[in-house]
Amino acid sequence: MNKPDFIPYAKQWIDEDDIQAVVDVLRGDFLTTGPAVAQFGDAVAEVAGTKYGVAICNGTAALHAAVAAAGVGPGDEVITSPITFVASANCALYVGATPVFADIDPRTYNIDPDDVERKITSRTKAIIPVHFTGQPCDMDQLRAIAQRHKLVLIADGAHAIGASYQGKPAGSFADMTTYSFHPVKQVATGEGGAIVTDNPDYYEKMLLFRSHGITRDPAKFRFGHQPWYYEQQTLGLNYRMTDFQAALGLSQLKKLPMFLQRRREYVHRYNEAFQNMPGIITPWQSPDGESAWHLYILRLRLEQLNVGRDQIFQELWDRGIGVNIHYIPVYYHAYYRDLGYAKGLCPQAEKLFEAMLTIPLYPAMKEAALERVIDTVLAVVKSHLR
Repeated sequence: MNKPDFIPYAKQWIDEDDIQAVVDVLRGDFLTTGPAVAQFGDAVAEVAGTKYGVAICNGTAALHAAVAAAGVGPGDEVITSPITFVASANCALYVGATPVFADIDPRTYNIDPDDVERKITSRTKAIIPVHFTGQPCDMDQLRAIAQRHKLVLIADGAHAIGASYQGKPAGSFADMTTYSFHPVKQVATGEGGAIVTDNPDYYEKMLLFRSHGITRDPAKFRFGHQPWYYEQQTLGLNYRMTDFQAALGLSQLKKLPMFLQRRREYVHRYNEAFQNMPGIITPWQSPDGESAWHLYILRLRLEQLNVGRDQIFQELWDRGIGVNIHYIPVYYHAYYRDLGYAKGLCPQAEKLFEAMLTIPLYPAMKEAALERVIDTVLAVVKSHLR
């Protein structure tokens, strides 16, 4: 008997318009450091509702550039969520700072502002909330905390391009918001990222940081003024995005409203199918925001099941459903344990981790695949009810 086709948890949507946009750049004069990169940065800023946007090589580089622009360094602390990809915390380590983990709200799975405030010390320099799954954090409370303690607020919006908070783009509330354009995200550039801000000082610093700390703008030179001259003014990295990635991103951004609409339609279908099923908790959404729905996460009611999450995971995987886990708490990883972090730091996050399961969600998913995911999840969970 043949196994059913495998349905991944996420997959990019690439059409002929995207391909042509990349081909046009490949046939042009610039493969990198050309006009498409600036255009893409500006386009992301427009979606995010900010004045400035810096296109960069990936979402991790975006976080690194943001903490560097904020002046975070050795001896500082940065508060973030443990339920995130490791880059949200690693960016603090890159600049010599210490990540501090605040627990999550058990409803939204986003960082708990009250626990953020409890974790603030005299060494705290920045807060990095993560708009997990695409649902905006409580930005009013987080911004008030940041302002009260004179901290920089850097939102990790890797999941949240196109999300809104209180009717405005979610990217417009923090001092800086970072994005990722990995193929599993709402907008794909292969690898790619961006940082948006309203702060011109942060903007200029990030432009320098992504390109070796070098400027070619004569108005900014401190020394030479010859036509061939360029000047390194700070220590930066080669974090540039290519023009063909930017061209793909520009084409993808045109489809973002359609991508978001399809994701929301599929979420509605999932919610209808699962909301009354014993053994399952569907995602709760705050009325303050509208998610961009990067991920759809089921939380298992383990007390109603006769097996653990890992058994459910394996049975779904064996039936061709590409479930995943988002995420292992950052401080569970071996590297962080070697640094001295230990279990028990964030009880709500740890409890969620034991019961969470990501199921497939992406615009290119066909109707038959959606129905198969629903039917298979229901069958597997039902077979293990107590």
